[in-house]
Amino acid sequence: MEVKAVYKYARISAKKMRDVAQEIQGLSVSQATDILSYTPKKGAYLLNKTLKSALANAENNAELSVDTLMVKSVMVDEGPTMRRTMPRARGSANMIRKRTSHITVILADQEG
Repeated sequence: MEVKAVYKYARISAKKMRDVAQEIQGLSVSQATDILSYTPKKGAYLLNKTLKSALANAENNAELSVDTLMVKSVMVDEGPTMRRTMPRARGSANMIRKRTSHITVILADQEG
């Protein structure tokens, strides 16, 4: 059985988030939690938060055992981009893009 959790509009770019997401794909939940808690990146903190939410969903809603779960997939999609302008020399302006992302964590039972 599969369980998922979604974190929408996370204030981090999808490109930075995907670097962290690749590290935990296919691991057991305990290994993934250990890796994320010792990774010094903002994306690791946000992904750990989403992973814990998926664990809570599995335990409370689907009544699955937490010990037998593994991270089946982690998808990071781009969210809407907030655009801001910064004044530059001679009356011109540059665009600043504040990017967001949507994080989806899917947990499944281990086969075997």
